[in-house]
Amino acid sequence: MRKYKIELDELDLGQLLDGLETRAVAWEKTADYHRTGEAAALVEECSDAAEAERIAAHYRSIVTKIRNQRDAQS
Repeated sequence: MRKYKIELDELDLGQLLDGLETRAVAWEKTADYHRTGEAAALVEECSDAAEAERIAAHYRSIVTKIRNQRDAQS
């Protein structure tokens, strides 16, 4: 898989992480909706809780990778 190196200032990196966190939460709430039938927020389009959980986990994984790289440079 091809990898990229992207440079961002601290403010932009914070905004990027915030956006990714927001998306992860949205998918986690979607998984909750599929499990309980109760919507605490807007529900993302997917087939079931397992799919929503996989997508949320992917967002969380991206956030973790970025934070680890940031912390290694601090």
